[in-house]
Amino acid sequence: MSKVYGSIEAGGTKFVCAIGNDQLEIIERVSYPTTNPKETLKLVIDFFNKFDLKIEGIGIGSFGPIDIQKSSKTYGYIKSSPKIEWQNFDFLGTMKKAFNCPIAWTTDVNAACFGEYSLGNGYGKDNVSYYTVGTGVGGGAISQGAFLEGASHPEMGHMFVKKNNGDTFEGICPFHKDCLEGLVSGPALEKRTGEKGKNISAINPVWNLEANYIAQCVYNTTLMLSPDIIILGGGVMKQEHLLKKIKEEFSSLMNEYVKIPDLDNYITTPKLGDNAGTIGCLALAVKESKK
Repeated sequence: MSKVYGSIEAGGTKFVCAIGNDQLEIIERVSYPTTNPKETLKLVIDFFNKFDLKIEGIGIGSFGPIDIQKSSKTYGYIKSSPKIEWQNFDFLGTMKKAFNCPIAWTTDVNAACFGEYSLGNGYGKDNVSYYTVGTGVGGGAISQGAFLEGASHPEMGHMFVKKNNGDTFEGICPFHKDCLEGLVSGPALEKRTGEKGKNISAINPVWNLEANYIAQCVYNTTLMLSPDIIILGGGVMKQEHLLKKIKEEFSSLMNEYVKIPDLDNYITTPKLGDNAGTIGCLALAVKESKK
């Protein structure tokens, strides 16, 4: 029988937990609402404990900011989260007390990036950048098989972009107002229009602003990281008309300064869809178990 691994995709709205094998096939998956640490992690721990199987490793991709420095006293903690009950919570330590197995620890967007790198549109590529545009905006990047990290993990979703003339929307980010997340996230779209993104007409001019700001993000990422591919995931990117607009805006902004040989495959959405994070966590669990 294949070895069994666990996946925890910990989002601000829901926790998606799964059991999978070393082929990164999902055997069973559940979803729990993100409430407080005690309630949520009891459900998570009970889910894994119900399997009468040895779990070889667990991969966690968590909302943040999180502490990723192994030398830090608060390594494995969720830090200054807007979710008050989760601030300074020892997530990794809690899981280590419950399970005696290797546990990989990273951000939720890094996990999705690793999923696409392992089995999705980033497979076979050395340098992959990934953004989630949904309830928030997060970014992660892989270079030569390793996450780009330093003193902490990147917070690329909070970069500033140049606002369009006439755009008077102040943005909704509680820290920066009109950073990328404050301008293009799902809640920002709803604040602008009074409707959720999925209900906004494709001809509404708000999508032109959305496309331009995301294209600026792709432009900045291209010039700073020179990735092989940039993958745009999250609920907002499920609007099929948006990707084409982003590519058009990106081409205009770049103005052939950097040659992109295949634009259609350079800016794309996740091949794995909503499974990117889960598969990424499983892949990280397999990798961690082999150390």
